[in-house]
Amino acid sequence: MKEHFPTFSQDMTIEEIGEAGNRYIALQWRALYGSMHKQLTAAFREIEDAAYGLYLDQLMPVLFERLEEAGFGVMEETEKHDFVIGKCLVFRNSLEKWGAEDNRSRVFWNVIQNPQGQPLGTLFTDIPHSHLKFDIPSPPVLYTLRESDREQIVQGIRRIKE
Repeated sequence: MKEHFPTFSQDMTIEEIGEAGNRYIALQWRALYGSMHKQLTAAFREIEDAAYGLYLDQLMPVLFERLEEAGFGVMEETEKHDFVIGKCLVFRNSLEKWGAEDNRSRVFWNVIQNPQGQPLGTLFTDIPHSHLKFDIPSPPVLYTLRESDREQIVQGIRRIKE
């Protein structure tokens, strides 16, 4: 897979971070999907939705690593029973409420902190997927919110998704 790493700088807004992340995903998602499809189809038969975590473990770490290299904080402290995929996607910071069984949407959110540790906003990752077979019907998409409080984040996600 040809790498097209996202580039981030400390002066970027949350919206600019989302745009750079979406460019990276647009360039990478389909080739990665194709190269892993057979393996993930077999995995889906055994572990169902967890197969999407295997995919995100390959797609998302570069994005979060590049943000960290630019000085941004991308993840809160994990708790004992947290389940994390894609390097920084924490299941307790996710919702899955939208779409039919063959095209569901799970949204994970990460509050992004500037290099001084202040919340810049929230990056949320929308992962379309099927519960019937291994299928990602369209590319994952990053959305941004200026909010950083959990309740406001959930309201913002609902505003965008509904």
